[in-house]
Amino acid sequence: MTPTLLRNWPLPPTGSGKLERGTVLVIGGSRKTPGAVLLAGTAALRAGAGRLTLAVAESTAVALAVAVPEAGVIGLPETSSGSVRSTAHEALQPELEAADAVLIGPGLDDPDETAQLLRNLSGKGRIREDQAIVLDAYALGILKQLLPDIQPWAGHLILTPNPTELGLLLGRDPEDIRNDVAEVSGMYHAVVSCQGVIAQSRNTDPPETGSTTCWEITTGSGGLGTSGSGDVLAGTIAGLRARGTTDAQAACWGSHLHAAAGDRLASRKGSPGYLARELADELPPLMMELNT
Repeated sequence: MTPTLLRNWPLPPTGSGKLERGTVLVIGGSRKTPGAVLLAGTAALRAGAGRLTLAVAESTAVALAVAVPEAGVIGLPETSSGSVRSTAHEALQPELEAADAVLIGPGLDDPDETAQLLRNLSGKGRIREDQAIVLDAYALGILKQLLPDIQPWAGHLILTPNPTELGLLLGRDPEDIRNDVAEVSGMYHAVVSCQGVIAQSRNTDPPETGSTTCWEITTGSGGLGTSGSGDVLAGTIAGLRARGTTDAQAACWGSHLHAAAGDRLASRKGSPGYLARELADELPPLMMELNT
């Protein structure tokens, strides 16, 4: 994937109002890890989304509302240890109906509660046909066991695993990133971005030879392997998708922008050493250069 390819695949115009720029809902943020939602939400806004809602464990809601004054914040029921409860879907329905892209996972930290929350959220009628579901972090670690439950999301999913999470999605250790990402795309009927490889399956059943399109990012520094970097990537993709891109375009543009932002920071600050929170600030000028 090159800048020329992206220039020939321009992002939709942003429009004049915030609703025209799309709405992102981020669901996550346990008491221990509220920063993951902050990073993802900030990246979604920097990618051009017009409206942002953060849905987080109730004990973190006020602090996040102060830290991200541009966002609406919903406090969700939590366990005694501060994890988001599976019953949180009951408080989310109005925001689910309004969102163009729903990002689930950053900062969730209880596998059992997360698994049941995904089951509850994937119930019939909860997600519109034109909505995208972006899954990251803990939402990926338990996804393989939920394959029958998430069928309503087939064709709506964007997955952003790291190599460890890719292995969990596969049910085995990854061997070849390009082939494994393509396999996961077919298994979950999803667009998948991992380690600079993006795959989109045509979702034939059974899978056909050549039924998956793959792109590969040719940029990105080692400094991207830092805490919170994946949250920024997932938020960037969700923000782009909310603006009206296709799933594949959001994943390709988002993965490139994330990697290019890392390169710019590495050239100024050194790699490793820059912080994930700094990546989002690089997104607007990069988009302006590519989308003119």
